[in-house]
Amino acid sequence: MKVAVIQLNSTEDKAYNLAKAIALIQRAVRCKAFFMVLPEIFAFRGRIRRAGGMRKVAELIPGESLKPLMVLAQRYNIFILAGSVHERVGNIFKAYNTSVLINDHGAIIARYRKKHLFEAVLEGRRVREAELFRAGHRAVIATVGGYRVGLSICYDLRFPEMYRHYAKRGVQAICVPSAFAYQTGKAHWEVLLRARAIENRCYVLAPNQVGQGAHGIRHYGHSMIVGPWGEVLAQASADKEEVIYAHLDAKTIEAYRWKLPVSS
Repeated sequence: MKVAVIQLNSTEDKAYNLAKAIALIQRAVRCKAFFMVLPEIFAFRGRIRRAGGMRKVAELIPGESLKPLMVLAQRYNIFILAGSVHERVGNIFKAYNTSVLINDHGAIIARYRKKHLFEAVLEGRRVREAELFRAGHRAVIATVGGYRVGLSICYDLRFPEMYRHYAKRGVQAICVPSAFAYQTGKAHWEVLLRARAIENRCYVLAPNQVGQGAHGIRHYGHSMIVGPWGEVLAQASADKEEVIYAHLDAKTIEAYRWKLPVSS
């Protein structure tokens, strides 16, 4: 199965971001990719000053950011992982950071709400996702083209027990749509992605944001596809929007798991 990992420099303009995402998905379709993976907060990467401001950004599922992707998936018979959107639930002030999987018939077949909310001091200021988001509570596994895929988002990458849970349930690929910051990404991005692949003998698909968002945080780029032996199959640049590709091979996973079992 050919996968396409899409690196974006998303802005505060939802319509603009969606148009870019669609254009890059269409490019990947021309390159015969079947599974497209977008980064975290692909539809809106901007400043939300308080939880009340989330109401202007958050949307129901499916909403304005997902419906066009559902049409696209059906038209081209492809799977699309909409990295994450700000999911509105009722009249609450806080949203969920939610990854949504659309199948090749244009239907939503899975949604994963980010469990581990980011907190760090970046460029002298503390960033706490919990001020704006609610945490999800469950892991989610779905099937894409015969492959079992575990869903996660960005900061989840630092919690290996989540991925061991997936591996024990036969997951063959892990998706990690991200908006990984430059400071932490430079130090930890590649080593964490490769570690999760090595620990669990699975593919890791990790699209990242690039450039500086309207909220002032610079993101690392370097979107990656990692193989089940920890090898980097494809890597994007540090400074531009692009698409990277790789082929997933179930027999390769089986061979590595036979060579070095990880089921214990």
